[in-house]
Amino acid sequence: MFSVSVSNVDESQRTGEPPADYVLRLAEAKARAAVASARPEHIIIGADTAVVDGSRILGKPKDVMEATAMLKLLRGHAHQVYTALAILRMHDGRLLTELCVTNVPMRNYSDEEIDAYVLSGDPLDKAGAYAIQNSRFHPVQAMKGCYASVMGLPLCHLLRVLRKMDVQPDADIPAACQSLLQYPCPVSSAILRGEQIG
Repeated sequence: MFSVSVSNVDESQRTGEPPADYVLRLAEAKARAAVASARPEHIIIGADTAVVDGSRILGKPKDVMEATAMLKLLRGHAHQVYTALAILRMHDGRLLTELCVTNVPMRNYSDEEIDAYVLSGDPLDKAGAYAIQNSRFHPVQAMKGCYASVMGLPLCHLLRVLRKMDVQPDADIPAACQSLLQYPCPVSSAILRGEQIG
């Protein structure tokens, strides 16, 4: 059984902070923010995702104009999505972190497609102004990495950390993830072997 808790963590990027450090810091801050409402038997999972184009982190757009500009910026080339996990075991305070970096090649969608997608409202609460799983806009050309990470929760990375904490879920997490997302993941086995994919 699990519950979801929204934390009020300041997500401002520090001056000169690299994307990896940024998402790892926020994931840990989110995990620690949930401590006050947790019990000793709980394991807290904090996560943070950033869309990165070059060295620039693209957060959630402030308005329609910024969403449009972000989608035009990302169009037709690859960017990276950084997702960090921070897993905190309450009974002993042990904290482990994990980072997943996924290369995301965007298709060359048209201005008209951007306008229709922005008018739907979907991009306004998404980092980088898009949801990879949006079936109508379908922004991504092809994926060769962790699809779940781009959605915000890389399940094989999570499973890898949980195993380090002696937690073994009953379900076949990689199979469930691939079935749910209808995505034959080419990297899940490598991730579970401990390889760094990026």
